[in-house]
Amino acid sequence: MAQTTRTGPLHGIKIIELAGIGPSPYTSMMLADAGAQVIRLERAAPGAPERAAEATRSHWDLLNRSRPSVGIDLKHPEAVELVLSLVEQADGLIEGFRPGVAERLGLGPDDCWARNRRLVYGRMTGWGQEGPMAQMAGHDINYIAVGGALWSLGRKGSPPVPPLNLVGDFGGGGLLLAFGMVSALLEASRSGEGQVIDAAMVDGAASLMTMIHSFHEFGMWNDERGSNLLDTGAPFYEVYETADGKYFALGGLESKFYAELLEGLGLADDPAFVAREQNDKSLWPGMKERFAAVIATKTRDEWTAIFDGTDACAVPVLSPWEAHLHPHNKERATFVEVDGRVQPAPAPRFSRTPSSISKPPSHPGADTVSGLVEWGIDEGTVAKLRETGALS
Repeated sequence: MAQTTRTGPLHGIKIIELAGIGPSPYTSMMLADAGAQVIRLERAAPGAPERAAEATRSHWDLLNRSRPSVGIDLKHPEAVELVLSLVEQADGLIEGFRPGVAERLGLGPDDCWARNRRLVYGRMTGWGQEGPMAQMAGHDINYIAVGGALWSLGRKGSPPVPPLNLVGDFGGGGLLLAFGMVSALLEASRSGEGQVIDAAMVDGAASLMTMIHSFHEFGMWNDERGSNLLDTGAPFYEVYETADGKYFALGGLESKFYAELLEGLGLADDPAFVAREQNDKSLWPGMKERFAAVIATKTRDEWTAIFDGTDACAVPVLSPWEAHLHPHNKERATFVEVDGRVQPAPAPRFSRTPSSISKPPSHPGADTVSGLVEWGIDEGTVAKLRETGALS
């Protein structure tokens, strides 16, 4: 698992990650892929670095790529002092604890700013740092429910369907914190003052719904799930089953794209569609039945060939495990293979300072010595801290 040279627009930025799960590792992965020197501090079993099987292969958790893992016990006073010494040279810190936990550990914003006033302090939570629910447990489904995003996800006559954990954890959480960190780092470079980034998944989920709020204000969106333009209500913005039991996705929203869609489906001259208003909702149920019947006559690959190169906005629905085989994804290298594992490549792309995966994900504590040495902590100090139990 040889480490490559870091590249990317954040090269030279140093970030401390107090390890969490889900959204904060995603933020840290993005920053590390983009060239930041991120050190992941996490609880690890004693002796983890010495286990040969772990030391010679990468860990399965791809969110932990591009940065070393240091095994540390943050309840140990000497471990806290070590973190504060790292803070002195860091540009940012990311934590995903419940509100107040970092302060109780002695690693809250004020503790860190006493050592480095320029530090940008990123906080990832579900409910935010204050409010009546701030101390409550939760998961993606809870945050997007309260944020108003979950309500609209689902088909007519059915309950809302959770979109995996993409909207709260990663879209409204990890991406929101990454945006906040980079924004605050830019500001700190001008002002010399750090600040706290309060990234709450409930806030992020609400923010992602801004366009739908606009549609509702304009009278373009009603409260009946599965009856609107983008929620499977429209026959031309829907997923249909093909003859081989796979699926095909249609997105012909605009009239010119819709016309190409009808042409590809062989319905351009069909009396049921000729001179009919595309956005007449009273016609949508019948149109959807007709689309479904037509698409069921061919396989997914046959429809893919028919619509290839057109502007009909009609494409195959690919599983996560076959998406890397699609010609477009292959040519763009949307997926890469690192240490034998196929995974999404860093995104977005930078023309002059490209991001990269600098190392595969490590097992917890596998890089305690090398990770700290890279940050200027000498091996003798690391050895003494491991003897005290502050480090694993």
